[in-house]
Amino acid sequence: MGETLADLVACEDVLMFVNAAITSTGQREFHHDGGDQGLSLEFLHEYMLYGYRDLYAAVLALDINDHNAAMIVRNLLVHAAEADRERRREEGLLIAARLARLPQHRVLRLFRDLRRAGVNNRRTRAIQRDWLASRTDPAFDAVKYRGAVKDMIRHAHLRVEGELGTFLFAPHSRGSYRTPMFETWRRAHYEQAALYRLPYTVAEGFASKHGIPREVFLERIEPQMTRLERLRLQENAYVQGSTRVRKPAGNVRTDLSGMPLTRLATYALALPLDTRAERREELTTALRAAARKSAGPLAGRWGHVAAVLDDSFSTTGSGQKRRRPLAVALACHYLLQALAARYTPLWTSGRADELLLYPLGPTPLGERILDALDTGPERLIIVSDGWDNAPPGLAAEVLRVWRTRLDPDRKVTITHLNPVYDADDFDVRRLTPTVPTAGVRDAEDLPTLIELAGFAEGRTGLDDVRAYLGERTARFTAGGRR
Repeated sequence: MGETLADLVACEDVLMFVNAAITSTGQREFHHDGGDQGLSLEFLHEYMLYGYRDLYAAVLALDINDHNAAMIVRNLLVHAAEADRERRREEGLLIAARLARLPQHRVLRLFRDLRRAGVNNRRTRAIQRDWLASRTDPAFDAVKYRGAVKDMIRHAHLRVEGELGTFLFAPHSRGSYRTPMFETWRRAHYEQAALYRLPYTVAEGFASKHGIPREVFLERIEPQMTRLERLRLQENAYVQGSTRVRKPAGNVRTDLSGMPLTRLATYALALPLDTRAERREELTTALRAAARKSAGPLAGRWGHVAAVLDDSFSTTGSGQKRRRPLAVALACHYLLQALAARYTPLWTSGRADELLLYPLGPTPLGERILDALDTGPERLIIVSDGWDNAPPGLAAEVLRVWRTRLDPDRKVTITHLNPVYDADDFDVRRLTPTVPTAGVRDAEDLPTLIELAGFAEGRTGLDDVRAYLGERTARFTAGGRR
């Protein structure tokens, strides 16, 4: 049986929402302010919740960003009464699996939002209870997020006994604790040495209380810092203009090994150009290692790949997403290099030294696509925000002619990956209807996104999308709490 018009519309709606859920965080982008982004995203969530609730929940199993995952969970719980018993059971499995993968601060913020919204039904309390029971180090959570954990326990009417309950609700009522983390926190009130065994964000408050110089504190607290905390300290130092300091924030250094590819690309682009040049070998080695790890068994199996990568001025991003589009393009460059047996990268600026890139100039996508197709690739990957402006519309015309006249049999696979959500269109900006477009946030998801983009070509329908989401949901929920 052929697809009905309603099925085709539903398929397009789901793919549009997935693109938004991958790319948008409701924050300012280069072409749209935060208010437009937030309103556009909220409308999409409400539209999907009421129009396609089962598919809306299933999106939790995809590689969407944490902001949208939390929004989906919140909406499903706020409107739980509108789903039948079987639907609530399936949603509960998805919610539990997604909460297990979210950072604890996002989960606790979500629970606070539910409290403010007055959502306190039995299902919500059970989800909060199970999440708390699954935590591997509740003492650490209690010390680092004491206020949020306490609010959650009160909201869910949970019974917490022993030292955990005492610490949360009457922390100064004990002369000592058997739990090492709680005892360290107690001693840090009057003993400076104790604060250096606490989490960095907690120790920071005690250091201020004791009047410890910032440089001294950062040097001694370094062993307690997470990799991300070290990274943020370095990035902030460079952003504030401390370019002369190679080791910002005291002696804090970041171990680049094992860092996720896109995060590593973001870190590299935050460094001044002279620092990148000095650390070229270290940064390049780390980026290539991260790319090989992301490629996994697909490494070297994609044949001849050509990539058109956007480093135009619009990849500056915004104050909240500084150089994020350029970082995604840089990470995709290294991943495609690992995936391809033969690789041809083409940056819109014409530059060839990817490590020294910075946002520059217009976006001549049409010219670069012509150059890429001239190399005879098996795959062409375009990573851009889609604002083709040198001249406007050339990329769409080149792709149209290529698809309709030069390559109607689609021997060359062409995919457009867009890291920027377009608030006006409720989707990522597309170059042309003849080429599939998918939103991208992390380059590590590139192989999956290219598979997902195939649905946007119109050669598959709603049944295929449902089957794909069903398979992803089964794998996602079967993984349990990793």
